[in-house]
Amino acid sequence: MDKSMIKGLVIGAVIATAGGAVAGYNMIGGGFAPPPPTHAEVLNVVPATRTVSVPREVCEEVPVTRQKPVKDEHQVIGTVAGAVIGGVLGNQVGGGSGKKVATVAGAAAGGYAGNKIQERVQENNTYTAMETRCNTVSDSKEEVIGYDVTYRIGDQQGQVRMDRDPGAEIPLVDGELALN
Repeated sequence: MDKSMIKGLVIGAVIATAGGAVAGYNMIGGGFAPPPPTHAEVLNVVPATRTVSVPREVCEEVPVTRQKPVKDEHQVIGTVAGAVIGGVLGNQVGGGSGKKVATVAGAAAGGYAGNKIQERVQENNTYTAMETRCNTVSDSKEEVIGYDVTYRIGDQQGQVRMDRDPGAEIPLVDGELALN
């Protein structure tokens, strides 16, 4: 074999090896784009809440003191009884025409005193009954209104509010989050 033939073979082998290396590199990853991602990776989920006021009715039984109905509004019985007793006592005092004046004065004073005594007795004539009393109170509670989700698609991070916890992944449709 002559020298130029050996040179040709060596150069041909080098070119074939180089071409195979370039083709192999293109097939392994240098020439083909990776397939687009089908899911976004969920990095963090934080529930978004708001405080709401919830009214409720609270009832309890309480004792209530009331005045009994008055049968003698004008205290006639007390006035008459006091006048009779006052008149009898006034009649015991003095003599002659002084006795008549004392009887009338005793009856007047007794009538007034009897009226006031019956009035006080009626005011203090009470009874106690149980009564239901209700009022409205408000309780506060936290209500979840959504979820703030941090996600990653490839090297890009983003954040979105969702109506549910998505779990570990969010599906992608044409490279966009499928939120429905």
